Amino acid sequence: MVTIRLFCAAGMSTSLLVNKMKEAATKKGIEADIAAFPEGQMHEHLEGVNVALLGPQVGYRLGAAKEICGPKGVPVNVIPMVDYGMMNGEKVLDFALKLAGK
Repeated sequence: MVTIRLFCAAGMSTSLLVNKMKEAATKKGIEADIAAFPEGQMHEHLEGVNVALLGPQVGYRLGAAKEICGPKGVPVNVIPMVDYGMMNGEKVLDFALKLAGK
């Protein structure tokens, strides 16, 4: 089981990406717990998480996110703009898995 959390401005468009990522995980036979939350709630949603991803619209918060995620051992990075814009769940899932070392 891999646990992935996406953080964005409000969680709206990212929830669509979450669904696409879940579909991609199912196709690949990967058991995944994927959910999206507002970036301001990051500190509340990291328990048991393998990787955290930021939506491009909050990419400027990467430094702060690393300060929150680092002590918990959770890798964090910004979702590539093109993959986010295209809602490419498979590529974003692969990006997350690579960050998580899975």
